[in-house]
Amino acid sequence: MFLPASNPRAIEKARSVGADLVVLDLEDAVRDEDKGAARVAAVVAVLQDFGGALVAIRVNGSDRAEHALDCRAVRSSEADLAVLPMVGDPDVLAAFADEVGKPVLAMIETPGAVMGAAAIARASGDVGLIAGTNDLCAATGIRNEEGRTGLITALQTMVLGARAAGVAVFDGVYNRLDDLAGFEAEARQGAGFGFDGKALIHPSQVAPANRAFGSSPAEIEEAAELVAAASGGAERFRGRMVETLHVEAARRLLARTR
Repeated sequence: MFLPASNPRAIEKARSVGADLVVLDLEDAVRDEDKGAARVAAVVAVLQDFGGALVAIRVNGSDRAEHALDCRAVRSSEADLAVLPMVGDPDVLAAFADEVGKPVLAMIETPGAVMGAAAIARASGDVGLIAGTNDLCAATGIRNEEGRTGLITALQTMVLGARAAGVAVFDGVYNRLDDLAGFEAEARQGAGFGFDGKALIHPSQVAPANRAFGSSPAEIEEAAELVAAASGGAERFRGRMVETLHVEAARRLLARTR
C-alpha cells in the first residue's frame, strides 16, 4: 500500500490495516515544499512496527534534485526495501541498489521500461517489478478503461519478464476509491494475469486485494489433497489428469497460504 510520507495520520493507520508491504512515498504523493519533511518522517516512521508488514521507501527519480538526499536517507533507515520510479536502465537500477544498500522494487512506467522488463528484472539488487499503469497510460495514450484491454500486452510482458528472472511482480493501482467492486474485479484480473499482488492506495482496498490474490478454503483443501495423493507422474485426481507440474503448483499455493 502506497501512502505519502508527509501524512502522519495515514502512516499511523497503515500500521494496522493488514497490508503485506507499506510503501512510504517521497515522490508523486508529496508536494515539492513538503519533500524534506517527508524524508525525515519516513526515516522516523520505519523505526516502529507496521503490524508485521514489510516497509519500503519510494524515492524521487534520479532526474530530481531530491534524489541524492533520498538515497542517503534510505540507506540510513530501517526500511526493508527501496522503490525506484521510472526505471529504464538495468545498470542505473543496479547502481541505485548499491547506493541505498537495500533490495529494490522497480517501477515500470514507460514504453521503454516495458520492452526492457526482463533485463530490469535481472538487474543486480532487483527483487521485483511494480506496474506503473497511470504513467504508462500517460506516456502511450492507452486508455485505462474497464477491462484494461489496451494494457494487457504491457502487463503480461512485465509478468513474463519477472518470471524469467525469478522475481516478484505487482499489478498497478486502481484510482476509483469508491468503486470497491471494480477494484476487486481488476485485482482478480491481475491475479489471473499472474501478478503476485496489487499496488494499493487506500486501506479499503486491502481486504478485496487479499480475497483476489488469496486462496479460498476449497482451493486450499483441494491442493492439500492433491499433494497428499500424488505418487509421481501422470495420474487421475478428482476426475482430471494431473502431472508433477500440477502437484508443484499445489505446493506453491499451500506455501503462499502459510
